[in-house]
Amino acid sequence: MDVYQIIKRPLVTEKGTKQKEQANQLAFEVDRRANKILVRNAIESIFKVKVVSVRVMNVKGKERRVGRNVGRKADWKKAIVRLAPGENIEFLEGI
Repeated sequence: MDVYQIIKRPLVTEKGTKQKEQANQLAFEVDRRANKILVRNAIESIFKVKVVSVRVMNVKGKERRVGRNVGRKADWKKAIVRLAPGENIEFLEGI
């Protein structure tokens, strides 16, 4: 699996911003087949940073309703990545 297929997008939320400032942690949406080792290697190779720990979790898709039709959003996987002290990712600085 290509490293750019493992990491889908960064998750920018209020909680994620607080985690970044206090604990140097970042959140990413990752491929559902990815494990901790693949996520760690992908982050280290794409952004050239040192990863201390990775936590992954499966997120259930929410039910959505349009009129009387009820649908469901897809399930997805989330990864919380803790970077080594002094490390940062530049493109997330201005957010």
